[in-house]
Amino acid sequence: MFHREGNKIILIALVLCISLSLLTEMSVENQILKFGIIAVLIILLILILQFFRNPKRNFKPDYFKVMSPVDGKVVVIEEVFEKEYYNEKRLQVSVFMSPLNVHVTRYPVGGKVVLSKYHPGKYLVAWHPKSSEENERTTVVVRSSEFGDVLHRQIAGAMARRIVNYAETGQTVTQSSDSGFIKFGSRVDVFLPLDVKVAVELNQKVKGGLTVLASK
Repeated sequence: MFHREGNKIILIALVLCISLSLLTEMSVENQILKFGIIAVLIILLILILQFFRNPKRNFKPDYFKVMSPVDGKVVVIEEVFEKEYYNEKRLQVSVFMSPLNVHVTRYPVGGKVVLSKYHPGKYLVAWHPKSSEENERTTVVVRSSEFGDVLHRQIAGAMARRIVNYAETGQTVTQSSDSGFIKFGSRVDVFLPLDVKVAVELNQKVKGGLTVLASK
């Protein structure tokens, strides 16, 4: 199963791979070179298909837990001063996604969207300390019953040049439902109250909508 954001790219990639394979078959006489070109095209197509995959998962909303918004690896767990929305200290948990991860962004909590904002910016590598403030990004805040306002921020990276955000201010959303999509690798930051119980560790691999980041 593939995410809708990949439909156009997958179709273009499929047409190009087939066309280039046929062209190679007709014009390249060296069998080793011919096999190598076709093999590379197949590998590239497989990588694109893998990137846009959207596996079915059995989500069970739990209002007393904050779920990971994306698949990837936890790269930050620290107390920071969040100045865009809260203007106070919050616990930041960041998950980095490689190009091989599922790139669907999911709501870490359910509730009412009170802020959805797009910020144009740079394309620093996603693990750069200033990427959270200087890169292209979207900020979404969901007001939940148990954790109050929970902010999650999609951040573009050196490869990610397209952030898709589905959140609209005023709408009610369900935990683990689709919040957006980041194309070709990046990271998502989640900002939580300081008194939560963190349920993950640095470098831990997590799955969007399934792994618990924190609880009451």
